[in-house]
Amino acid sequence: MDTQRSSSVLKEGFLVKRGHLVLNWKARWFVLLPDKLMYYKYEGGKKDSSKRGTIPLANCVITCPYLEHENRPLVLRLETNTSEDFFLEACSREERDDWAACISAAVERLRAGNGSPSSEVPAQPQRKGSSSLKLHNVNLSEVVDSMYDVHSGIKLTSHVEQGSSFSNCFSGSAVVDWLVFMNLAVSRVEAVTLASALLEEGYIRPVGVRSVEALRCVGLGEQFLDDSTALYSFSENFKKRGSVKAETSLSAVELSGKVQKRGFLLKQGHKRKNWKVRLFVLRSEPGYLHYYDPSKNDLTPVGGFSLRGCLVSALDDNGVPSGVKGNVQGNLFKIITQSDTDYYIQAPTRQEKAEWIEAIRQLT
Repeated sequence: MDTQRSSSVLKEGFLVKRGHLVLNWKARWFVLLPDKLMYYKYEGGKKDSSKRGTIPLANCVITCPYLEHENRPLVLRLETNTSEDFFLEACSREERDDWAACISAAVERLRAGNGSPSSEVPAQPQRKGSSSLKLHNVNLSEVVDSMYDVHSGIKLTSHVEQGSSFSNCFSGSAVVDWLVFMNLAVSRVEAVTLASALLEEGYIRPVGVRSVEALRCVGLGEQFLDDSTALYSFSENFKKRGSVKAETSLSAVELSGKVQKRGFLLKQGHKRKNWKVRLFVLRSEPGYLHYYDPSKNDLTPVGGFSLRGCLVSALDDNGVPSGVKGNVQGNLFKIITQSDTDYYIQAPTRQEKAEWIEAIRQLT
């Protein structure tokens, strides 16, 4: 990275970008400068070696969240002043919103510098009926966005009520637990009110006798039951998004843990020894580390392993350590599983490497 550009970098990191000609998704390294957003391809595990494009920010319009891509709830859209659209996906809701805020601030500074009247960056259009419904600054559309999140959204399970079997649903208490855990509600009482609003707006629907009967109550806060026997599911209108599905190819146990950390990292392949960007998700209780191919819509991890008995250590950035191939950037660390399988991983920054190592060690 050249010195001039380094001094003006506002933010940088991995995002997954949709192609313009071929509508596929590819992980790219993005660098936000005061007047443009540049993106690069990692070559041989080394960033900055292959520039792919530039997005001008003057009069750019940011839409966040952008919910039109099935299986990809963490997308934001940039529309340039030439009406060209760019669709970018982050690794988490927090990272997506941070990118949107940083880009919006850059756009506003450009607008102010040109002497144009400052104006708000247009927000994502609300679904019909939800534009005026907010509880403690929580937007219902954003709550549903989180519920559909591939890795930390609410889990769909099967239940039996009074002899009838229901699939792809969740209990009322599970919804309340999830809302509180995700800090979308500060108490179970507030979570019930929020869930009742989701019910009233048609984002979720009652399933079975108990939840249907409760819907007849007049009070908003009484419509949704914080009960393990009251069942609900996503409404038919939103199921087509498909971001949450019952996991069938992997053990339900290993995917049931709480998400502790997620992010884009580079992983060296075991056979070809090539470096590829993967979305890593760290779970606890039980401790597992899974990785996903961000270029695909497949919601199933392409790999993962139990953290029990694992050894994780930082690798020296001076030179190329034994077992590592390619002209790597640095910030390397290594995980040795209980079955003696070696995983070589590269973090984008020294700080992220330290954070990942510490988070993994706590679960080994």
